[in-house]
Amino acid sequence: MAKSTKSVLGGMTILGVTGIVCKLIGMLFNVPLAFLLDNTGMGIYQGVYPTYNMLLTISSAGLPVAVSRMVAHSLAKDDPRNARGAFRAALSLLAAVGCVCTIVMLVFSRTLANDMVKQPDSLRGFWAIAPCITVVCVLSAFRGFMQGQQDMVPTAVSQLIEQGGKVLVSLPLAYLGSRRSQAEGAAGALLGITIVEALALGYMCVLYLMRRKRFAQYEQLSRDPERGWRAQTRELMRIAVPITIGSCIVPLAQFVDSIMLVGRMVSSGLAQEEAQSLYGLFYGLVIRLINIPTALALSISMSLMPAIAAAKALEDHVAIRHETNTGMRFAFLIGLPASIGMSVLAEPIFHFFYAGARTAEEIHVAASLLQVSALTVVLFTTVQATSAVLQGIHRQRIPMYTLVIGVALKILLNYVLVGTPGVNIHGGPIASIVCYGTSMVLNIIFMCKYTKMRFNWIDWVLRPGAAALIMGAVVFALRSVLPLNRLTTILEIAVGVAVYVGAAIALKALKKDDLTALRRGRKAKA
Repeated sequence: MAKSTKSVLGGMTILGVTGIVCKLIGMLFNVPLAFLLDNTGMGIYQGVYPTYNMLLTISSAGLPVAVSRMVAHSLAKDDPRNARGAFRAALSLLAAVGCVCTIVMLVFSRTLANDMVKQPDSLRGFWAIAPCITVVCVLSAFRGFMQGQQDMVPTAVSQLIEQGGKVLVSLPLAYLGSRRSQAEGAAGALLGITIVEALALGYMCVLYLMRRKRFAQYEQLSRDPERGWRAQTRELMRIAVPITIGSCIVPLAQFVDSIMLVGRMVSSGLAQEEAQSLYGLFYGLVIRLINIPTALALSISMSLMPAIAAAKALEDHVAIRHETNTGMRFAFLIGLPASIGMSVLAEPIFHFFYAGARTAEEIHVAASLLQVSALTVVLFTTVQATSAVLQGIHRQRIPMYTLVIGVALKILLNYVLVGTPGVNIHGGPIASIVCYGTSMVLNIIFMCKYTKMRFNWIDWVLRPGAAALIMGAVVFALRSVLPLNRLTTILEIAVGVAVYVGAAIALKALKKDDLTALRRGRKAKA
């Protein structure tokens, strides 16, 4: 194989475009789900999901990243034999750990429903989603193997299967269940997710079998000895454990939120039903919208890490700095306009998706939460990019430590602010900003230290920031004069995108080489 890293931007384009499409398809799932389930049903759904997400992260967050790094490292050194061995070791580990986590959720489902989430009606939801942990664990092993080859198309296609399948499978099951009760509707939606993930896994298995002969054609030029299963497993765990711990921190904080926020709002003077409704708005609507642009953040990290790892394997420090600079520029290029745009258009966006599904008062409250929460997008995007760089240069413990500090501050602020009368749920976005802001600053400090780079204020922040401010001013002016409806919201978003791209090119935040690489990425996807 050629000893040069492939274009990060090509992989970012494939995963980024697919991620946005998937998130928009996801809205086609979430909006009808909001019609099928009231705030009580959404509260049950959101009560189950953080627990599932936490167990899923524990079981599968670190190993796919580890196998991606090990595969990229081995292939950069022309050693496909050990790349294949790393995948096989990861597959067996992920399958075993996934099964254990599924059994844990099934065995303790009643305790989780009654004592942890404090929603007895969520029991069947835990039953429905538990097998999904094993399925996604195995699926993530295949994704890590493909990403290690810097081939992002299989991951993109499997993501499309997941999101499209949720609309076609989960919604009908939610509808059938909701005819009996809100709890049955939530359980139906969760069962649909399990079925759809199994379909995505089936696709990846078939693709792997079809590509085995092609992978076997990679020439074994490295003279490194073949590592046995135990050696591969030790290396995987050495890389995966700190990444897993770091990845578990945010889902753990969300799990704590699912337990803490309602109780703290009640202590601030709100009724239990009102507190549950606000929690459903925050996690069921606001956080779901925030997750749309964060798909681009994940595309940066998934593309950047194997490229950095391949350069690290060859000790190519020029390539490491080049790829790092590219990743950081695009983290701010994507994160800044997303944050400013969602903040300025918070209320029109909620009217676009939820008019008729939620009351005017609920939309107003959700929009006020989104105006502040949107600022976490740029912070989260940069955290993902810096974490990918640190993981690629074998400094995977650092993002774990910085997130521990950030989440500790988040939990403390949640306890204080959410429990304060007059603040309640509005303390949640503030706590998140402090969490990701702290982690971002610390990650950048260590990234610059170990890559021997200076913080590039002009290219990373100033140019994209100026373009984003121009966009925000134009969109705010349009919003001030245009009526509030779906058509004008689409117009405002389209104008905002056009203005930002034009301003970014004019200010040289987006460069000619970037556009060339992005076009290549789209062709690769096609």
